[in-house]
Amino acid sequence: MADPVKLSLVIPLYNEEDNVAPLTAQVAEALKGFSYELIYIDDCSTDNTRAEILKLADESVHLIELKKNYGQSMALAAGIDYASGDFIVTLDGDMQNDPCGHSSNVIQNGS
Repeated sequence: MADPVKLSLVIPLYNEEDNVAPLTAQVAEALKGFSYELIYIDDCSTDNTRAEILKLADESVHLIELKKNYGQSMALAAGIDYASGDFIVTLDGDMQNDPCGHSSNVIQNGS
């Protein structure tokens, strides 16, 4: 039997402390039963974004901390370089994208 498909969700964040917990919960709900890693890239936030990610204590959540603000493109590149999944989904940390819609499309396209 083949190994299950693994998804990597790459999410750059800048000052998104209020969105970390609800976004993580939405992703977990959308991907229940699937193998995935959630890669948050903190683009040198000046709020408590990093602390909120660390509070999650979830082994599917990974944190990349950039030492200065490089911008969204560089943050995405860092996350994509780190990703180990068969498919990569990029989302914005401001919750403008619905994790349910994007993830299910990738799974259907990749099957």
